[in-house]
Amino acid sequence: MIAAHRPDRTEPTVPRTSPPMRAGLAPLAIALILLAAGAHLGSATSAMARETHPHAASRALVVAAEPDAAEAGLKVLRAGGNAVDAAVAVQAVLGLEEPQSTSLTGGAFLVYYDATTHRTTVYNGREKAPATATPRLFFDDQGKELGKLAAIMSGRSTGAPGAVPMLARAHADHGVRPWASLWADAEHLARDGFVVPGRMGAAMNSGYPMANTPAATAYFTRPDGKHYVAGDVMHNPDYARTVSRIAAEGPRGLLTGETAAAILASVAAGPIPGALTQADLDAYAPEVMPALCRPYHGYRICTAPPPASGMGVLEILNILSHTDIASRGPTDPQAWYLFAQASRLAYADRDHYEGDPDAVTTPVEGLLDPDYGATRAALIPTTGAAAPAPGHPSGATAPGPDGTHEPGGTTHFVIIDRKGDIVSMTTTVESVFGSGRMAAGMFLNNQLTDFSSPTGVDGRPAANAPGPGKRPRSSMSPVIVFDRDGRPVAAFGSPGGNSIVAYVAKVVVGWIDWKLPLQAAVNLPNVVARGGVVSVEKGMDPAVVAGLKAHGLEVHPDAGESSGLNGFAIRHGRLETAQDPRREAVARRDVPEGGTVSGRP
Repeated sequence: MIAAHRPDRTEPTVPRTSPPMRAGLAPLAIALILLAAGAHLGSATSAMARETHPHAASRALVVAAEPDAAEAGLKVLRAGGNAVDAAVAVQAVLGLEEPQSTSLTGGAFLVYYDATTHRTTVYNGREKAPATATPRLFFDDQGKELGKLAAIMSGRSTGAPGAVPMLARAHADHGVRPWASLWADAEHLARDGFVVPGRMGAAMNSGYPMANTPAATAYFTRPDGKHYVAGDVMHNPDYARTVSRIAAEGPRGLLTGETAAAILASVAAGPIPGALTQADLDAYAPEVMPALCRPYHGYRICTAPPPASGMGVLEILNILSHTDIASRGPTDPQAWYLFAQASRLAYADRDHYEGDPDAVTTPVEGLLDPDYGATRAALIPTTGAAAPAPGHPSGATAPGPDGTHEPGGTTHFVIIDRKGDIVSMTTTVESVFGSGRMAAGMFLNNQLTDFSSPTGVDGRPAANAPGPGKRPRSSMSPVIVFDRDGRPVAAFGSPGGNSIVAYVAKVVVGWIDWKLPLQAAVNLPNVVARGGVVSVEKGMDPAVVAGLKAHGLEVHPDAGESSGLNGFAIRHGRLETAQDPRREAVARRDVPEGGTVSGRP
């Protein structure tokens, strides 16, 4: 139930006209960012070329976390496939080469723009809890709450997978290439060998407990007894067989038969087995809904509604629209103070009110009402270091306090096809390598640890409390941006656990308000302000840090998952791609750099 969620406000309604850096490295200092921006970012935007809006272009683009995944998607586009077809191929390869972030057993949200109908649609592939789940899902037989790590690595953490059924639904609605043809690259790489990417190599040789389970250790160990490292060639014949079954049978190849049996057996194994059943897999169905859209400073931002967190991004922007942040810039401490405070106020609301809209009322319209944004913005000067309280938007109920502690293991990609269709998709396995359990060549998701724990007080369950067949709240926030004429001009998103909301909002502010090239907006140091803490990434101008502290805020160095922002944007007739230097994303196109097209600039 989404309170007063009016479909007429969820889509643009105006007429339409036609060498990566390793994770963990600090971003550029702001002075260098601005210098790079003035020089059009030099090599950082070597993918930039003159062209018009994507629906007028006779070219295709894929931006994804791994080169093999981007190439697989581009191959589909070159063969006449569209953006949805390519998304299937990209996800299939990412599940193999980025298993620390995503999996075919995981979930996703896909925002899709159809260049023919000009409709923007969201496909919800969030995982679901078993029908037997209760608010005490993560309590032991003695009534004691499980520790977070024990919960993550338990069988109880795995929900019914949603990414593959979601892609199958999107493909049935929009795909043009045969489903079976979209899995060839993933099957070939798994069977014949793929080069271990840098982030996968670092994660598999890390101290993460999920990387050191018996199943993970067996997979990551070479025949000579040593661990694989980045640059080695790995094989995953089990994954190849799984992909072959999905190619031949669709989602049934994952959710029934021997693949499903392997998943359920892994979930049911000790310690702390889960209760996921074949009936839960059979009952899973993705959801299709209009995009959630709101105006912001002359543009329209469209994203995924609950249980995704696009609403949180839009609330930050709603609050900021009542400030002067657009007249400031990335070197102004007051600008970052406004951003931090708007983030803290929006997170307080999101954390308190948002859950699965099929199970709880989320006051989307109230939270995004401009008048409510003004009341929250008025609190900025008086909100001190203590965690701000949630507000009282129209349509709100009174859920119990939230206790969600969301880990991060996620990836994002964007695709444009020759017709101008766009996919902006965020996909996840949850923690690094999910639960650490494996089946049929895949790591299993631990998505259900995204539920709140503790689950409420005084008989009032948290909005995000576990429940039968319930989807946990997600921080995934893929976006597509439209100009005042209703034309798509940008698409981007990020991994990063609960920091995703702040990462995506940062890029909107940097690109729209501060007029930075998209790459410069991505490169800006991350500021994640939630609860009583403002986390500021290394590389931030010391004057900004001092300014935040001068307001009495508790400023910490960023210790969370790094962002992995990527996407494209169009400004002044130029298409620019952006790949977060904190990760390994690449952009791939189907024409030589500098090609031109006809159409309106």
